[in-house]
Amino acid sequence: MLKQSLHLKLQQKLSPQQIQLMKLIQLPTQAFEQKLAQEIDENPAVEEGKETLDEFQNSNQDEYEDSGTETIETDINIDEYLSDDETPSYKLQTNNYSADDEDTRIPYSGGITFNQHLINQLNTFRLNNQEIQIAIFIVGCIDDNGYIRRTLDDIIDDLAFSENIFTTIEEITKILGTVQQLDPAGVGARTLKECLLIQLRRKKENPERNLAIKILDISFNHFVKKHYKKLLLKFDITKEELKNAIKEIEKLNPKPGNSFSGNLTAVEHVVPDFTIRIDEGILDLSLNARNAPDLHISREYNNMLKGYAESKNKSKSQKDAILFIKQKLDAAKWFIDAIKQRQQTLMLTMNAIMYYQEEFFLTGDERKLKPMVLKDIATKINMDVSTISRVANSKYVDTPYGTKLIKEFFSESMKNVQGEDISTREIKSILKSVIKNEDKKKPLTDEKLSALLKNKGYLIARRTVAKYREQLDIPVARLRKKIL
Repeated sequence: MLKQSLHLKLQQKLSPQQIQLMKLIQLPTQAFEQKLAQEIDENPAVEEGKETLDEFQNSNQDEYEDSGTETIETDINIDEYLSDDETPSYKLQTNNYSADDEDTRIPYSGGITFNQHLINQLNTFRLNNQEIQIAIFIVGCIDDNGYIRRTLDDIIDDLAFSENIFTTIEEITKILGTVQQLDPAGVGARTLKECLLIQLRRKKENPERNLAIKILDISFNHFVKKHYKKLLLKFDITKEELKNAIKEIEKLNPKPGNSFSGNLTAVEHVVPDFTIRIDEGILDLSLNARNAPDLHISREYNNMLKGYAESKNKSKSQKDAILFIKQKLDAAKWFIDAIKQRQQTLMLTMNAIMYYQEEFFLTGDERKLKPMVLKDIATKINMDVSTISRVANSKYVDTPYGTKLIKEFFSESMKNVQGEDISTREIKSILKSVIKNEDKKKPLTDEKLSALLKNKGYLIARRTVAKYREQLDIPVARLRKKIL
């Protein structure tokens, strides 16, 4: 038999306003502008501009509930919205525009897609209706890098099921050869080897290119793994000949699709959220004006509330309308307040980061970067670590040394032989410099790099060197080897 019982427990929940604030803090400038435009479009009580509402009372109110038409007048206290007291306008709006602010949005011209660019070229070939349909389907299977990642058998099956076209492996191979004649050279390849060979065979023949074709066609694995001694023995060639053949291969594009620039809408423009300048040896931080819009509550909605308060006969439709107005006003106040808190949080957090890394911002020397984790900033400004993470995520700062991603200033610490805390960024910078200046005939292994760093005073294990090397997108020693 089921028993009913009551249990009391404490549960912590975030209010809708807190959730809204956290979401706004996490947004970078461009995404924030889109959210702002969306809110203005959806909530008519929010208006953008410099108009002030001197008579609009900005009061903190409890959450209201619709309890029916009989109690509507007690649920809505119009006096809390309308007051004879003059409330300072700064409580009702955000206003951080200056007269010399410019619209820095960059217009992008439209263009055709990569696949459409390829389809347009098919008109230059003599193909019957079925062959055209198959060619278009094959082009649709090409990804942004220019490769076909599916097998021909899968393409044949899809043609039969989706297009009701029945073909053979011979016919589809023939049409694939036609697709591979399209520009850019190398498009339609199924593997890197095939992509490089297509490009080489499209070029005018010479001894170096002929040798490069043989190397890729016969000994592709030896080439990829840079087993140069095996290549010299296999093809009975000199180092100079091998070097010239490798130069021909290095001129090729392993991702031909990336060379297509017809669709300019794919360009991403980074908008810095902060700007740091040095004025007579003093750091000056400013927030991008696009992060501090000028908003206010709609005067028209204020007048509606006044009309309702002055009206003697209040109909049901008026009461329903005033409930809608009140909900929109509450949402508008919460949104404007959240934007103000967002500005304060962004400035407070970035200001703490700036002064924590003051030596770097004054000199631009990455070796001056201090070890810094999220908790360091959170403790400094008495905020939660998650808030700091949201501020640092996907946001940029414009410095005298270029535009930097904020989260790059955070790094763990390690101790050197003197027992001093140093940033892992400093170690990575030194590791990158050592690899850049190594002998490319005999690149340094991770073990040798570890020993070299220890000689410089950095106690780094081989596994740590390997981890940092991967983070810097540097290949292993064998793949860094070159014939000089």
